[in-house]
Amino acid sequence: MTEQTARSGPGERQDRTAPMPPAPRPLGEVRTWPRSFARRLTAPLPGVRAMARLAREGAVRPGRDGLHDIPRLPFAPGPLPDADATTVAVTWAGHASWVLRIGGLTVLTDPVWSRRILGTPARITPVGVRWEDLPPVDAVVISHNHFDHLDWPTVRRLPRRTPVFVPAGLGRWFRRRRFTRVTELDWWEGAELGGVRFDFVPAHHWSRRTLLDTCRSLWGGWVIGDAAPAGGRLPRPGDVIGPGRGAPRGPALPHPACRGCRTFRHRAGAPLSTTVRAIAATTPCHGSAKREPPTMPITP
Repeated sequence: MTEQTARSGPGERQDRTAPMPPAPRPLGEVRTWPRSFARRLTAPLPGVRAMARLAREGAVRPGRDGLHDIPRLPFAPGPLPDADATTVAVTWAGHASWVLRIGGLTVLTDPVWSRRILGTPARITPVGVRWEDLPPVDAVVISHNHFDHLDWPTVRRLPRRTPVFVPAGLGRWFRRRRFTRVTELDWWEGAELGGVRFDFVPAHHWSRRTLLDTCRSLWGGWVIGDAAPAGGRLPRPGDVIGPGRGAPRGPALPHPACRGCRTFRHRAGAPLSTTVRAIAATTPCHGSAKREPPTMPITP
C-alpha cells in the first residue's frame, strides 16, 4: 500500500486522502471460486530437479556441525504475558505460528504445535508457547495449505465454532472437517471480527497438499489491525512486525529458543491504531500482484 497523489497545478491543494479499503466481506460467506489459481503465480513452480537438489543439499535441516550445540541452547517456553484490549502483544511460537493478542482477541497464525509434520524432520526445540498455556482462541488465520502452515493435528484441537480466515478456495477443507465459521478471502479483501479487521494480501508463493491439487487454493499474507483506525494512519516500519523469511522489515523477533520466549508489546490508545502485518513465511508482493491494492487514507 503506497500513498497515491495526483499532480496539481500552481495554487491547487494536493489531495492526500486515498480511497478507503473495500467494505468487509460477510463472515462465514460461502463463495464460488475458479478451479485453479495458477494464473496468480509470480514465478514458476519448483520442479523435480529443484526438489531433488533441496533434499540432496539438506537445506531443510542443519548439518551435524549445526546441530552440535543444540543441547546447550537456552530455550524455556513460557506462558503469555498479560494483555488487555488496549495492548498489542505478538509472541512467536515457531516458524509461521504466532500468537497475536490484539483488540482483546487472541489470534493464531498458521498454528503448528505438532512435534513433526509430513516430510520434514522433527522439531529441534519445543514450541515457544505450550498449547495448555494459550487463552481461548478467538480466531485463526491461514496463509496457505502447505503442511508446515496448515497442520491438521493442531487444527483439530480447536473448537469447531472457532472463526477461521483462509485464502480463497481453502474453505471447503475446513467445512469438510465441520468448522462452521469459515471466511474465505481473495487478495485485497478483508473481514472484521470483534472490532479487528483481517485483510488478505498477495505473496510470492503457491499451494499444494497432494499431487492433484496444485494451486487449487490461493496463498498470501495477512494484515491485522483496528477495524476503524484513528486518523487513518498507515503502518510505519516501527509498527510492522514481519514473521518469516522475506517478510517486511520491522523489529527483529526472537527465536522461540530465547529464554522465556520474549514478546514484543505495544501499548496503544483507544481505539487501537497499530497494525500487525503477518506474512507467513512467504515473500510479500510489492506491486507485482495482478490486482491493484486499495489504499488507505493518509494523515497529512
